[in-house]
Amino acid sequence: MLRPERPRQQASIVLKSGMVSAEIGRLCQYVFSVNGRRLFDGGHMLLNRRTFTAMTAVSVATAAVLPSQVRAAGRSSFKAIAFDGFPIIDPRPVFARVEEIFPGKGAELSALWRTRQFEYGWLRTLGGRYTDFWRVTEDALAFAAKALKIELLAEQRDRLMQTYLELKAWPDVGPALRQLRDAGLRMVFLSNLTAPMLDAAIKNSGLEGLLEPHLSTDRVQAFKPDARAYQMGVDAFGLPKEEIVFAAFAGWDVAGAKWFGYPTFWVNRANAAVEELGVASDGMGSGLNDLVAFATGR
Repeated sequence: MLRPERPRQQASIVLKSGMVSAEIGRLCQYVFSVNGRRLFDGGHMLLNRRTFTAMTAVSVATAAVLPSQVRAAGRSSFKAIAFDGFPIIDPRPVFARVEEIFPGKGAELSALWRTRQFEYGWLRTLGGRYTDFWRVTEDALAFAAKALKIELLAEQRDRLMQTYLELKAWPDVGPALRQLRDAGLRMVFLSNLTAPMLDAAIKNSGLEGLLEPHLSTDRVQAFKPDARAYQMGVDAFGLPKEEIVFAAFAGWDVAGAKWFGYPTFWVNRANAAVEELGVASDGMGSGLNDLVAFATGR
């Protein structure tokens, strides 16, 4: 039996014994730019002609593999959007705060912290030992500091955690959400973050009333990419999967949503490489304006 050809994708993701994702380091390099000032530069974020050409090729390739059923249905058939947290919420202040508290160590600590954040969530889901994302984040921070032999005082830990409750939306979010609302699309967070974390970001950003009640994975006691997490969108909207766009921030979340059956748009703000997981997003862009065009057909 012939194996179906896998979609062409840029680069690859290697999950080693420690489950460390190359995307995590890429993201932490990206988030180390606040107010236009680069706080960390590992040399990977500087675009040259070759990098730009490769990125353009990925965009073209992604458009070329849009599923026929999405093309046939027409984008106007989408009735709702389920958002991961970070297409809307800008996480960069967290990592800037790490550098502020631990000068010269912020990049390394942030990378390991964020890696363990997701690893712990996935392991707890697989092992049936769920705890919420706030606790997972706190545990991951404690591990990262210990592994790097950085003394983490309780006051420093609390200050870093508090930053998660001070986050705001990316600049393009407000106008984009209002365009989507005016187009008749229903919207909701479908996120690993806790409801209080999501509430804080909405309040900090003045986005009250635009999204329906949050779908935190706390409801089903399973982190994405578990199918129980994605199922919340179908249940909450009362719509078939094909009418719900899932807006992902990370490549692994793109894969999880596609495996579940959602039409998926990758808000690839970090210009991350496409994962080698046998699926591709139905659309990809660098911000929410691209999502608006995809979801409304404009």
